Amino acid sequence: MRIISRFRSRSLMIPAMPFFPIPLLLLLGPEFWVGVFSSPTDDSALRGGHGEHGEPGHQEHHKDSYSTFASEFLESRYLSDDGYPFPTAPPVDPFARIKVSDCGVTKGCVRYGKPGCDAETCDYFLSYRRIGTDVEFELSADTDGWVAVGFSSDKKMGGDDVMGCVHDDNGRVRIHHFYNVGQWAKEIKRNPARDEEGIFENGRVTCRFKRPLYVPREETLVDLHLSWYYLFAWGPAIQGSITRHDIDSPPVSDHMISIYKYEDIFMPSTAYQTFNSPLCLLLIVALTFYLLMGTP
Repeated sequence: MRIISRFRSRSLMIPAMPFFPIPLLLLLGPEFWVGVFSSPTDDSALRGGHGEHGEPGHQEHHKDSYSTFASEFLESRYLSDDGYPFPTAPPVDPFARIKVSDCGVTKGCVRYGKPGCDAETCDYFLSYRRIGTDVEFELSADTDGWVAVGFSSDKKMGGDDVMGCVHDDNGRVRIHHFYNVGQWAKEIKRNPARDEEGIFENGRVTCRFKRPLYVPREETLVDLHLSWYYLFAWGPAIQGSITRHDIDSPPVSDHMISIYKYEDIFMPSTAYQTFNSPLCLLLIVALTFYLLMGTP
């Protein structure tokens, strides 16, 4: 890459400077330097004495003086080897939609909601995959506040490492690090997330971020190469701060999840869990038998 300045076509003629001792040069004023660096052949050079009709000549600085040279140099542009300006940086890519077709193949997924839901229709959605020494997470939930995932050793809230995506009042979605102290999530300044992306669209908070697979031993951070129960939660936010989650008993994975095993886990939401109860199934069978047999 070359730095090419836009100079005038006229050459900058600099006459030879007479020799003066260095101490004397330091005492000379700016008038001396203007006189030395002015071009005697240029009409715009410094003129003194009288004009053509006897009027005092106008003193005017030479347009190609050192000050003009410096200003034009500072206005120079970075050009390519062909002399053309480099193109401006491309716009930031929009948030890439979560690909559910990769679930169970190149990444693990957890879906909570109605059967057959995806990242845009589930009440809650999570995906994870290994990328080098990092784990990439994708979270999405039907909320205008926040969505989070916690890593627990006992399925219970308390003493858990939590990563959350929070939609603030400015419309941005930021990734935060929390630690569950009992039933309360305390924000931790040390945030292991990087390559953060987030969007609030169609009434959903969706985000994507990476987190190191291995971290130094610390109470508020867990090593993701180990298996953990995953806690899933979402809820409203006030001025960028999370509040209590939407449901009283947030869903928890029924087994420990390993990031080395890509599963596609579906968890029916409360509205769809009723028909999974053995008692309800028995009532449905009895009611069906009664209707088919009819009353005596």
